Amino acid sequence: MHVIRRKAWEIPASLTTPEAAFVDRRAFLAGLGAAGAYVAWPGRARADDADPSAGLYPAQRNPAYTLDRDVTPEKYNLNYNNFYEYSTNKRLDASALKTRPWTVKLDGLVEKEQTVDIDALIKTMGLEERLYRHRCVEAWSMAIPWTGFPLKKLIEFAKPLSSASYVRFETFLDKKMAPGQRSFLPWPYVEGLTMAEAINDLAFIATGAYGKPLAKVQGAPIRLATPWKYGFKSAKSIVKISFVDKRPETFWEALGPDEYGFWANVNPAVPHPRWSQAQETFLNDGQMRPTLIFNGYAEQVASLYKGLDKEPLYM
Repeated sequence: MHVIRRKAWEIPASLTTPEAAFVDRRAFLAGLGAAGAYVAWPGRARADDADPSAGLYPAQRNPAYTLDRDVTPEKYNLNYNNFYEYSTNKRLDASALKTRPWTVKLDGLVEKEQTVDIDALIKTMGLEERLYRHRCVEAWSMAIPWTGFPLKKLIEFAKPLSSASYVRFETFLDKKMAPGQRSFLPWPYVEGLTMAEAINDLAFIATGAYGKPLAKVQGAPIRLATPWKYGFKSAKSIVKISFVDKRPETFWEALGPDEYGFWANVNPAVPHPRWSQAQETFLNDGQMRPTLIFNGYAEQVASLYKGLDKEPLYM
């Protein structure tokens, strides 16, 4: 008899609560506004923002990536977000973001640099759905059904050279389209992973969520999802992925090196300089929960950091 032993953080997909069953109006209403504000929120694409790949959603769920908690209802996800290109407020309007045409450049230490149309890329990579935890450095958390493809699949497509040690992600820069980029902040937004992190099974490129293409406030049309790290590592609206041999300086490192480091792995034992990381507020119900090391994904990623005891792995 073949016995399936689930990891500690998994539950059977059959036990995952359907989105319609867990909409809880108590969840963060004070911060999110009245219930009526959720109708026709402009972060969701309008009819005139036609997505040629929309027919590919919803994608089949990968049963290897499940949760020990309810998925966060979409209405909270769309109304409690960080996207500084548009606003430092949580409830923001990213309707000016133009997501088509959209291309992603693959360059640096690769066999051949190329620029790929987003819809051609989605068609080439294929799509799957994964349920992931999402932990913000601000000590709040969600659980999100991302749709996309493994980052390692994109890396195989890009064909990096053996000399590439890091993957650098760069988001769009358009001050006319994004008013937040007219500020003093060090735009464009840059993030990075080691090659070992990037080819880990958990590292994911998201092009959709909640069974449809990404909403603009979620980082449409393509973003990163690294669930064992704080959310700021998951760059939104990516236009360039570069393979490099030196560690890239990231957006938040440049802005606040004493508070935000390259690694940003979730760790309850290491506080942010201005607040504790021991607990987090789950947006579904506003309740506090203990923070899990690596956001509950230690089994998958802890081995990546062996021998790096002298590195500031968490901030």
